[in-house]
Amino acid sequence: MIKNQIKTVLLLGGLTGILLLLGSLIGGRTGLIFGFIIAIGMNFFSYWFSDKLVLKMYRAKEADKKEHYKLYDMVRSISHRAGIPMPKIYIMNMPQANAFATGRNKHHAAVAVTTGIMNILTEQELKGVLAHEIGHIKNRDILISSVAATIAGVISFVAMMARWGAIMGGFGGRDGDNGGIVELLVLAIIAPIMAMVIQFAISRSREYLADETGAKLIHDSESLASALEKIEGSVHHHGLRKMGTTEATAHLFIHHPFRGKSMLNLFSTHPSTKERTKRLRAMKL
Repeated sequence: MIKNQIKTVLLLGGLTGILLLLGSLIGGRTGLIFGFIIAIGMNFFSYWFSDKLVLKMYRAKEADKKEHYKLYDMVRSISHRAGIPMPKIYIMNMPQANAFATGRNKHHAAVAVTTGIMNILTEQELKGVLAHEIGHIKNRDILISSVAATIAGVISFVAMMARWGAIMGGFGGRDGDNGGIVELLVLAIIAPIMAMVIQFAISRSREYLADETGAKLIHDSESLASALEKIEGSVHHHGLRKMGTTEATAHLFIHHPFRGKSMLNLFSTHPSTKERTKRLRAMKL
């Protein structure tokens, strides 16, 4: 657990370093300040409003306490064990089995599950998934992922400006020489790729941590491992492309919601299900 926390700090530091270097090359101190202003502004918006936006995007409705009393009982019990206030519970009406947690902090958090996940999982497996999501809240993963995604987005935006500036002869960089322009252009092309790789590495690290935290909260790692295998099968069967959703929210889910995501691990927001279940089943609780 400590290893994942240290890894996150180092990766976030790397993201920030790329942003500051890019801002510095674009316009020296002015570029540096410009990068800071953009990052602070976008982080503020993401921190306060991302939860409302993602719940609306997936048409999530707050769960009825009478109809879903078992769901409320499980979330209440796990939250108590985690030492956090009980989050709000939302239902997404979709056949794909999936779930996510959102919210700016543990006092303003929500857990959302699909109707599909409640249909195919056993009660104990669903408990494992809920523990994973509450683990995200306990570990402040929503905030960390939002910050990482925001900084990576800013880097891509600033890099796009730098590319146009270098091509058009603007952004003198270092004394406006040709070498400086070439250096800026190369960095502007490489920086977004580096930022994306780091962002995805942070996301994978937090998924492992939430798996571990969730299993410890309910003293059961096998149920979550079994649930992840069922969820993977459901994602392959029920893709979300037709819903008009985007990759921007994919990191929130317990499993990447878009099918056909067998890309290199380096460019994936989630660890492979095989590796996650292997680690879970190797845990000693």
